[in-house]
Formats: sequence, C-alpha cells, structure tokens
Amino acid sequence: MSAAPATTVVALKRTEGAERTLVCLGFCGGGTAAYHEWAAAVPAGTDLLAVCYPGREGRFAEDFADSWEALAEDAAAAVRAATAPGVPYVLFGHSMGGWMAFDVTTRLTAAGDLLPRTLVVSSCNAPDRGLTARDRFPDRRGTDDELLTWMSTHGLLPAYVLADEDLTEMAVELMRADLRVRDSFTYGGAKVGVPLQVLSGADDPVVGDDTGARWGALTTAAHRHDVLPGGHFYTPEVWRTLPDRIPALTAPDGLPHAPATGHRDPEKAA
Repeated sequence: MSAAPATTVVALKRTEGAERTLVCLGFCGGGTAAYHEWAAAVPAGTDLLAVCYPGREGRFAEDFADSWEALAEDAAAAVRAATAPGVPYVLFGHSMGGWMAFDVTTRLTAAGDLLPRTLVVSSCNAPDRGLTARDRFPDRRGTDDELLTWMSTHGLLPAYVLADEDLTEMAVELMRADLRVRDSFTYGGAKVGVPLQVLSGADDPVVGDDTGARWGALTTAAHRHDVLPGGHFYTPEVWRTLPDRIPALTAPDGLPHAPATGHRDPEKAA
C-alpha cells in the first residue's frame, strides 16, 4: 500500500490502534468539510477519513475530473491507498458519492484489492437504470441562481457562502464541474459481493420509493434499507450523528440482523 497525499485522503480523526476505518466519498459540489463534524460521532476505535476529489480544498490547483471514469479511477486509487490489511473499513458515499462508492467497490473487486466490510450508500437511487431524469437534480443547465437555491435548500451550503460573491462563484463552478461528471455516468452491469446498507430521507425529492429493493438486487450479500427523517441531507441532527446509524461500525460481522428492504427508522414520523 502506498500512502495517499494528505490533500487527497484527509484524516478527520485518527485513533491509536484503530479497530476500523470509515472512509467517506463526497457528493456533487462538496468536499470533505461536510464530514468534519462526524469526528465526534464515530464510535471509539474508529478512524475517519474523507477522500478529496480534484479541484477543491487541498487539491484546488488540480484540474477538475473531466469524466466519471477519470473521477472513479482517482477515487479508487485514494481508497486503495487509505486502507490496509488487518484494519477493516466501511466505505460511505452520499448522493453522487453513493454511486461513486459502488463503482469504486466494483473496481477494487476486479483488481483483487481489499474490499470494504460494508458499503453504505446514502440519498441515491440504484444505478442500474442509468442516469434518469429523477437523478439529474440539480440540472447542470440551470442558472447560477437555480443551482445556488438547490444547494442552499437541499444541500449543505453554508449561509456565509451565499453572502460572498467570490465564494458563490466558486461554489457554482465546483457544482457544475461535478454535475458534468455525474451526467457522464453509465452503469456497466456489475454487482458487489459485500454487505450493503442503503440510507434515504423520508422527504427526499430525488430518491424513488423503490430505491431499497433495486439497490438490494445489486449485491450478492446481505442488505438493509433505513429510511431516516428529513430530505436529501436528512435533518441537521440526523446528518450530524449519521455514523450512529451504521451498524457496521460496531458489529463484528459488518451488517447485523439485516432487516428486509424498507426498514423504517423508529424516529420517522408516522
């Protein structure tokens, strides 16, 4: 294993003698910042790492990836370098990052590399239908104001960004670059052989009602689907403590007592 640059794999929490690692992949228009607050939520003995895509944060000087293939290869190399035999890891991806985490797992499988104990995909439809109209939100053809409205309404765009013209310009540029990558995605027919946990928001306008069942068909291992309160990023409290909803971070077998697809979170309002 070759060490990844600290700008590519950002260590948000390191633990002496860590028993496991949570590796997070980003969403459209995002970086690693959204995962920083998880450092207080991961279980004891857990390292928290986040992969930074090209063109942002410590990799600002690099060009954005120009295609899904390029970004997936970059992300797979980062995950490969961030993990080591003897320390099991959970791979997490949110929104576009969910598809990326799935794709990275198929690439690691094909290469004979260390696979995640569990794959966790959050707020994304199953990729087997390819990119549908439902998945093209936000639409990269939208105006700057429309993209900013989507990011502030359904995303995690901080208020201070909207108050700064230079920051809003950078946010829109980053979002458009990631949407171009997302829109070049094609599903190649692969499945994974690792346990799969699907998370979705009860009020998410992007995710379809059949997402749990369709995702379940894309793994040959156990799977579960948890529906959580809120929209595309759940509620602020749910997002802040999301590692608490990942059983693989505490269970030795990775996905204990996997419930039937459509398992409802007890906090979800009737």
